[in-house]
Amino acid sequence: MTAISGSAAAVTGAASGIGRALAHELALRGCDLAIADRDEAGLQAAVAEIAKAIESTKVSPRKVTVHRLDVSEPGQIRAFAEAAGAAHPGLNIVVNNAGVALLGEFGEIEQAQMEWLFNINFWGVVHGTRAFLPQLARQREAHIVNISSIFGILAPPGQSAYCAAKFAVRGFSESLRHELAVANSPVRLSVVHPGGVATNIARNSRTGAGITDNARHSEAIERFDALARTTPTAAAQRIITGIEKNQPRILIGKDARFMDLLQRFRPGTYWKVMQRLMEKTAARRIAREAAQAGSMREVAK
Repeated sequence: MTAISGSAAAVTGAASGIGRALAHELALRGCDLAIADRDEAGLQAAVAEIAKAIESTKVSPRKVTVHRLDVSEPGQIRAFAEAAGAAHPGLNIVVNNAGVALLGEFGEIEQAQMEWLFNINFWGVVHGTRAFLPQLARQREAHIVNISSIFGILAPPGQSAYCAAKFAVRGFSESLRHELAVANSPVRLSVVHPGGVATNIARNSRTGAGITDNARHSEAIERFDALARTTPTAAAQRIITGIEKNQPRILIGKDARFMDLLQRFRPGTYWKVMQRLMEKTAARRIAREAAQAGSMREVAK
């Protein structure tokens, strides 16, 4: 079990979404922070939010350091680990959270685009783990949290690059966790599989070079928003619970738990089930919107 209060955590992708919410929740539980992202303005806003939240509670002020970081650059990750370790000698939690999305089927995305995504979503996790592991191993207890996705458990069409990277994060993390256990290391490791979390990852996604229909990006955002029912705060709280309980796999959201079970029971045909469920959901939504439109016309009369 890794205690949050009195710990120090490094969090990548902390300017928005799950990373920002996680930094906020960790600070409120008495954890110092080294937060990193490419978005420096977002990091400063996160620091201001944390300070304001702490002022309204009885929590002691936390030490928060800000680091500009592009996780696709191994040299920058090593520099971040050194700076974070120097600022927080007791640093014992690392969250490799930074990630991006890419819309398009395999034939619609270029090799360079797939490599761009892998450099962030997979190699960013690997390099972050490698850079911090030596100093984590010197602590009495420590924890690594690697963010995968429910798409690291099952794989829908149109997400070949994203799924490949998230499956890779899962495999890397599970194998490393077993290595650490065999070595009796003080470092524990959790891999996180969020379902639909209401972040800006879909809005900020890139589209495959072969996609010429601009409407597809907007449609993808609408579908994501309709399914993203878990808040970043709820996701962050679930991750913290997983750290405290040393849970090897952290599923976030009812949708993630359902899809995990579906994949276990229907490993070869789960997508057929998902298609039927999505068709029913879409039909219900259309009927609901039609009913609402009818009510509005009655009111207008």
